[in-house]
Amino acid sequence: MSSNFKPQTGATNGRLWGSSAVDWSNIQEQTCAAVYHAVFEHLNIGHGTAYLDIGCGSGLATQYASARGAKVSGVDAAEKLIEIAQQRTPSGDFHISDIENLPFDDSGFSCVTGFNSFQYAGNPTAALLEAKRVALHNAQIVIMTWGEPENMEAADLVAALKPLLPTPPPGTPGPFALSNKDLLKGFVSDAGLTPIDIFDVDSPWLYPDLDTAIRGLRSSGVAVKAIENSSLEAVNQAHHAALQPYVKADGSLEIGATFRCLVAKP
Repeated sequence: MSSNFKPQTGATNGRLWGSSAVDWSNIQEQTCAAVYHAVFEHLNIGHGTAYLDIGCGSGLATQYASARGAKVSGVDAAEKLIEIAQQRTPSGDFHISDIENLPFDDSGFSCVTGFNSFQYAGNPTAALLEAKRVALHNAQIVIMTWGEPENMEAADLVAALKPLLPTPPPGTPGPFALSNKDLLKGFVSDAGLTPIDIFDVDSPWLYPDLDTAIRGLRSSGVAVKAIENSSLEAVNQAHHAALQPYVKADGSLEIGATFRCLVAKP
């Protein structure tokens, strides 16, 4: 296990993202299901694949990969999310870990993914170097980020929390920092990886009603940070206002969201 980069964000991210683990698992994690399926189909994940998901959350992606026949592993900073991931896929190898210092030997995985995870590391390049270290020389490494925020409906929900969050230090990258194709390719190249392919996946956020939508949105680590900096009432009100344009006549909601996936080789 590499010791070049000390864990920097595990304790904080584990607390924030594990705060509402059940709602995250049952509601909000489902909003990326279309991306997981599209990536696994694109990479032809199946029997013979040794798969690692970095920042695996409650294990929805690993569950899908296991159903396709892959041997799965996952790491996340949140103990409560890892417990759910292990319940979903009992045969999986799951660990509580900071993503900048992975608990795996070198060159063990034929596919490594980071679905909206690398950008939450205190040192994103260190995290990506760890992904490279544990990957086989011919492995496929996938970095998923937000798509371009312009005209994306889900970006309105992200923006709704900005006034309630602590003021970030100068130079701190925003949530859409890696959405630009050139910046994303540069991030990957700086870690010594070779970009192979890049594609976008539409993954609309679907909720049966407003209450479920609010519970799902406030289960994210970003929302929990906003609650700690302001109040639960303030976050609920912000989400309620931002969601109003997307409530349909039957009470359900559909919010457009797009995610960008880059496939790289070590």
